[in-house]
Amino acid sequence: MADLFTSLKERVTGKNLKIVFPEGLDERILTAANRLAGEGILTPIIIGNKDEIQQKADELNLTLQGVEVFDPHTYEGMEELVASFVERRKGKATEEQAREILLDENYFGTMLVYTGKANGLVSGAVHSTADTVRPALQIIKTKQGVKKTSGVFIMVREEEKYVFADCAINISPDSQDLAEIAIESARTAEMFNIEPRIAMLSFSTKGSAKSPETERVIEAAKIAKEAEPGLVLDGEFQFDAAFVPSVAASKAPDSTLKGDANVFIFPSLEAGNIGYKIAQRLGNFEAVGPILQGLNMPVNDLSRGCNAEDVYKLGLITAGQAL
Repeated sequence: MADLFTSLKERVTGKNLKIVFPEGLDERILTAANRLAGEGILTPIIIGNKDEIQQKADELNLTLQGVEVFDPHTYEGMEELVASFVERRKGKATEEQAREILLDENYFGTMLVYTGKANGLVSGAVHSTADTVRPALQIIKTKQGVKKTSGVFIMVREEEKYVFADCAINISPDSQDLAEIAIESARTAEMFNIEPRIAMLSFSTKGSAKSPETERVIEAAKIAKEAEPGLVLDGEFQFDAAFVPSVAASKAPDSTLKGDANVFIFPSLEAGNIGYKIAQRLGNFEAVGPILQGLNMPVNDLSRGCNAEDVYKLGLITAGQAL
């Protein structure tokens, strides 16, 4: 696990990256921000009232040296953010409405990222996923050619590292969605020094069952291969055929995957969410994430049950995505 973050830390340190943490009064956020700044990795931007944040930091014996604090109520560049927000929302918000909306720390923080004042955002310690993701989808939006954002977990157990997607966002992805998720997951894998070998999962391997569900996965594999011919990707696969060499040799002897897949694309959120939690609870894997992918600039969502270590790690991941 340490190795996973050691190389990431080395890559992002010294790159003058700034990551926004909108939940400025949360103890876990302040502790992680203080550590990220203290180790010289990046500059955290905390959102909130400066006096209140300083008081909270004093109570926790944190210096907050190298941490920037922005208060939406007193921020000098607010007029620029308001104008930029009105333009971005294309008639969906008046200037007056924009001023009100940007007092919300998640919207304010997202606008800092959109206008280049910061490189990414981490929220969700006290806010819901919707509160974190909605501003990102409205303002930062998805990359060209990507219709939807998706959520991946890096599953880690000692030296083993795998990518599971989508386990967080899309309930019933269609073939195009699954293809996009596969391509974006390959890029996420590379960020963690995982050379992607992608299996599109189903309850069937290479036509062993036929249904609209399996056809959707077969079509997704075809779309992904046409879009990115260089990817090592195949499907549809049952998990054992994707992961166990002897099963792969029996069920899919002609596949480019030989039971050595390391990126697993689940056919639905239901399957992905259940799958990663089984690996986590029965297989003793650590689940790092969810990492949101497919956005123009990185925004990531914490679990409300997170601890300061989780915040620190997601701050590192977000900085890695910003590169």
